[in-house]
Amino acid sequence: MGHNHSHSSHTHTDLKGRNLFISILLNIIITLAQVVGGIISGSLSLLSDALHNFSDVLSLIISYIATLLSKKKATSNKTFGYKRAEIIAAFVNSSTLIIVAVILIFEAIQRFINPIPIKSGIVIWMALLGILVNGFSVLLLRKGAHGNMNMRSAYLHLFTDMMASVAVLIGGLFMKYFSLFWVDPLLTILIAFYLIYMGAALLKNSTRVLMLFTPNTIEIKEIVNILCKIGAIKNVHHVHIWQLNEQEIHLEAHIDFKEDIKLSEFDQILVEIEEVVYHKFGINHVNIQPEFGKCDNKKIIVQD
Repeated sequence: MGHNHSHSSHTHTDLKGRNLFISILLNIIITLAQVVGGIISGSLSLLSDALHNFSDVLSLIISYIATLLSKKKATSNKTFGYKRAEIIAAFVNSSTLIIVAVILIFEAIQRFINPIPIKSGIVIWMALLGILVNGFSVLLLRKGAHGNMNMRSAYLHLFTDMMASVAVLIGGLFMKYFSLFWVDPLLTILIAFYLIYMGAALLKNSTRVLMLFTPNTIEIKEIVNILCKIGAIKNVHHVHIWQLNEQEIHLEAHIDFKEDIKLSEFDQILVEIEEVVYHKFGINHVNIQPEFGKCDNKKIIVQD
């Protein structure tokens, strides 16, 4: 017997979608400008920044599509709707961050081996443009990045690119006034390692959700111990806890009762269970199978 008890809040998906769309247009402009500037100046760090910006465009488009899909209602053959679209987008975007970083490291090593002079003036102006455009995009997405993995992945892409533009600007100034052209590939490598650092945590978190792992903030044995303190409950077993997305955490369990209680009594206990797991653990969807005297595996975790 199951029961659905939802406490999830509504998100401002229209506002998120608008801000993402504006950021996409801005990043297309800055990508084209940096590609042209990088080719003319010969700056690898500027081209790497352009490559990162291009990955931003792709990631923002993915995030935008995921935001639109997440608003679609559930159907008979898609009973959860597209609620996981934003998690998939976060996974893809964090993966691209790491892939782009590896490409940048490889290119930077080649530039160390074969250094070339760079027109630093173009690098400086393109870096300033990148800081302004990405800084504005970061401000647009900052609020939505809290509590939404998809928006956070888009925000991280833009934030890291803004920081990359700051690094490129510093490198341009060093090249202009001190002729230190090796600074260009060095900054590229630093940008790449920063991308890996930022992308790895998000990739890990999105993978945990997609693999239906129990959230790190929840200890299953603690839940079982608390529920077993409810007078009528003899045993809690066959437990599954997973996140559907960042707003929904699901609990599924078999509960063995001490007595053969009435259905109305079970409903009262179920309400108590729902309130306990929501307020203590943030679990907002509960599905309980009641049992009395049933011969089955009583372990907390059972291999299905």
